[in-house]
Formats: sequence, structure tokens, C-alpha cells
Amino acid sequence: MRTPDHPAPDAVRVHRAARIEDWFHGIRERSARRRGHVPTIVPYAGYGSVDWVRILCRVLLSKPAGSRGSARTRARREQGIRGWRSFTSVPVGDVAVRIRIGGQELEVVADRGGVVDAKVPVSLPPGRHEAVLSTDGGVDQHAPIDVIAPDTKLGIISDVDDTVMVTALPRPLLAAWNTFVLDEHARMPTPGMAVLLERLSRAHPDAPVIYLSTGAWNVAPTLTRFLSRNLYPAGTLLLTDWGPTHDRLFRSGRIHKEDNLRRLAHEFPDMRWVLIGDDGQHDESIYGEFAAEHPENVEAIAIRQLSAGEAVLAGGRSRAELHGVSAPWISANDGATLLKRMEELGLL
Repeated sequence: MRTPDHPAPDAVRVHRAARIEDWFHGIRERSARRRGHVPTIVPYAGYGSVDWVRILCRVLLSKPAGSRGSARTRARREQGIRGWRSFTSVPVGDVAVRIRIGGQELEVVADRGGVVDAKVPVSLPPGRHEAVLSTDGGVDQHAPIDVIAPDTKLGIISDVDDTVMVTALPRPLLAAWNTFVLDEHARMPTPGMAVLLERLSRAHPDAPVIYLSTGAWNVAPTLTRFLSRNLYPAGTLLLTDWGPTHDRLFRSGRIHKEDNLRRLAHEFPDMRWVLIGDDGQHDESIYGEFAAEHPENVEAIAIRQLSAGEAVLAGGRSRAELHGVSAPWISANDGATLLKRMEELGLL
């Protein structure tokens, strides 16, 4: 029996902001469909084990492939675009997406933001694979999947904002400027961090690389190009969907990171992770709590310390309590110094 404090699932009220967002997206979707736009899948890199894979993609409305407008849009995006254009796309929620991989085919449904995050049971050998993703009226898309060998013992998890890319988050006005206005080619890589991650990845060639960020899925293509252009190792992006949820006005970036860390620990119980972040947001406390909760899954924690100016722009430095953390903890102002300290730990 349900009590007033524990209502039945169908009795839970959806947050008003979420209802308004759904109404607004509904208007935009109907308008886009009248202009001939069709559901288009934007594939993202995924990962998995020899028994399952995690499929990530997003469904948006866009002009059909081969149309002149579609070609112009793609060319403009490849040349570099202002960040706000990433947020003008129209997501399609509750649309069926077919997944074909390893001789299997199944169908999943995108969430209200058009995002698909599905765990698919499939038997595959370790290495790089591709999942074919399709939806009615759209063109097949191919998502790269990194299947991790069972004997892989080390993985790499890195934050993005102020760790691999200088963004001066979370100060709202500067965050908005960097996210919505700044041309993607004007974004600056954090000094020394590309070399650090590349060296670490080269020293452990089987190690999966995960970029765990509170950024929105809208910027995933831009972020992927940024990482490639600045010679960061390829990896899986774990981003989030900005905006209201069914029960709150805004999604929690901290909860997003905590949930994904715990999920990775559950999916790869024998894996030990090198956690890389910065002291401008909550990375220290998130990593510290995870290391205390799952000491068997943390190899080391590396924190990039913001400069005095960056710390001011980011709203100060975090103050983490490190009780119960047994993993090595290193920190430095740049990637080159962190690299030296990782060498001292024997990680390189």
C-alpha cells in the first residue's frame, strides 16, 4: 500500500520546468518537421566488456542528408562555430533507435532530451568495434565502441573543464561566454595536460580513457574535435543533459560524476583508475569520497592546481577532506609537473 509520503510511481508530479521544456521542444519539433527535417542520430564513442557494451548517442532533427542546407551546415561546423549553435538543435525524445552490433539487433528509446544511454548484452572480443545506429527516416550512423579486455587492470578518468580545457567554470558569465559564444578554435588547452594523458595512455595501451564532465551532450562533437586537434588520446565522453529533470529544476553535475564513477567501479570491479581533475570545482571531494568508498578501484589521484587568476575566475579553490584515502594523491600547477610526479609513482 502507498502512503502520502511514498506515492505510486505514476502519481509523482513532473517538475513544472520540465513540463515547460517539453512544451517548448514540442513546438520546435513540429516546426522543424514541417520544414522537412528528419530524425538524425549523432553517435558518440562507447565502451564495454566482452559481454556487453554501452551505447551512447543523441537524436536530433536536421535537414535530410544530401540537401544543400545540410551540406552548408556541416561545412560551417567543420570550419569552427560559435558555441551557441550547438544548443539550437532540436532534440527528439521518445523515438525508437535500432542498434546493430555483433550480429545482434535490438531497439531502444531515446529519453526526453533525445539521449540514448543503453547497456547492450553482446559477446565481442577485446578491441575496437562499431555499432550501427538507425532510426526511421534517418541515415545509418556508426558509433565506435572500445571493448576492454578482461585482464585490463588500469583505466584513466579525466575531467574536462579547467583540466584539459581552460574554461574558468563555474563562474556563470564566463561559463556562458566560453560555452555559448567562444569559437571552438579559440578554446585553449591546459598547458601540459595533452602530453600527460598521451604519455599515460601510451604507457598503458590497453587502458580505457574516459572524459567525465558536467558539460552538455550538445557540445560533444565540438569537444571531440578539440581533443583530437590538441592531441589528447581518444576516449569516451560521459556528459550530461542540461536543464530540468522530472523532479528538480537543474541536473546536478556532482551527482552525474558520482553516479558514473560508481557505475564504472561496478562494471569493472577489478579495474584501478587514475583519476585526473582540478581544484576549481568539486573534483577533489568527488574523487576523495570515491577513493574512500572504493579504495580497490583507485590507483592514483592527480589534481591540477589552478593559478591564482584562474582560481578567482572559477570562484575559488575546493577544500577537500582526505580522510580514509589510501591512494597516492599528487597535485601541481601544470601537466608537465604532474607528469614528473606520475613517473615517480611508477605509472609511466
